Amino acid sequence: MISHGNSYGDNDGDNTLAAPSEPEVTGSHVVVFTEGGNRTDAAQTLREVAGLSGVARSTEFESSAMDLSATEDADAVVFDELGIAVVTADPDQLAALRAAAATDSPVLSIEPELMHYALSIGTDPRVEAEAASFGDTAELTWGLQATKVTTSACSGFGVKVAVLDTGLDLTHPDFEGRAITAQSFVPGAGPQDGHSHGTHCVGTACGPKSPSGTRRYGVAHKADIFVGKVLSDQGRGADRSILAGIEWAIVNGCQVISMSLGANVEAVSVAYETVGSRALASGSLIVAAAGNNANRAAGNMGFVGPPANSPSIMAVAAVDGALGLANFSARSNPVIGGQIDVAGPGVGVFSTVPVPTRYGSKSGTSMATPHVAGIAALWCEATGRTGTDLWAVLTQQARRLMLPSLDVGSGLIQAPA
Repeated sequence: MISHGNSYGDNDGDNTLAAPSEPEVTGSHVVVFTEGGNRTDAAQTLREVAGLSGVARSTEFESSAMDLSATEDADAVVFDELGIAVVTADPDQLAALRAAAATDSPVLSIEPELMHYALSIGTDPRVEAEAASFGDTAELTWGLQATKVTTSACSGFGVKVAVLDTGLDLTHPDFEGRAITAQSFVPGAGPQDGHSHGTHCVGTACGPKSPSGTRRYGVAHKADIFVGKVLSDQGRGADRSILAGIEWAIVNGCQVISMSLGANVEAVSVAYETVGSRALASGSLIVAAAGNNANRAAGNMGFVGPPANSPSIMAVAAVDGALGLANFSARSNPVIGGQIDVAGPGVGVFSTVPVPTRYGSKSGTSMATPHVAGIAALWCEATGRTGTDLWAVLTQQARRLMLPSLDVGSGLIQAPA
């Protein structure tokens, strides 16, 4: 089932653990509850079905901002809004849950909890050589030109954008005065970014229109920013942190949720498909990086992994400045939901990094994803559309490219006029 790893080894070139070619599991399991079954009493179901006694619930925390470090002794953590739980169970308890999932019970599925990784690429010369036609100028980075952000009248004003990643450098001067709500879902850590991946993604999605002393790199420059730290300072995080961040973003009314992370698994996750579907029903669109597990120059096309391979989560591929496909960008795979939906600028992307460096360029489907998230916020502002309707306008307005839809879906994301 698993056949590919990161084409270039290290994900980020500095402080990142590379995504392993084989799936990494935590030993816990993700339990999904049926929509009409027992979402509001999932804790009771876990007690009755599997005898799990120590159950923590997201509704016990203000705005569902679950402190996972306070739940370490619990047998299960329940995300009430999502209708999902992460459980630590013995073999008999797991057998009881699996038996329940096979019957007409409130338990829909159970699957191993995965570790996910930030999906950016290090400073490999093959990547650097891909940047071409659109180039950075003194005023603008190339991706904003290619997606027509530079000529859009929209700013993302009134739209809430959540970036679930390694956090944000909250001391960065480019975000001074912005409406930022920050929360960590990594036990024992605050939302401050000790990596740089998250700061780079937040910068692309929501950075300023006129940064001091450098070119523009941000898309939705007036959006309300929600920073959810779901990956550690090593760029890795378990399902429970990611699910906690999604629940928090939905409860806070975020219309757009950006996730530049993933795992090298081909099968669709019932948990993430359920989450994506319930998010759309709540008016939240989740966009996610397709994956960097291709090496096209060597004939390896890769595949879209979770969470992006969920039918209800928008999968984003990466193109370079010549509007050609990035060598590392994963191709659609045959599983339902395994298709690429749109593409975004993902090679040599200029954005913020933590001070004192302040700015830098990165590559990856991670970098393409916040372009889509920011432009989704512009379309949300322009049309008032959310959820499935927002998804539709993004794909309808994408620029068709001379590339297979297997690789770029509907094409390159475009901003409203």
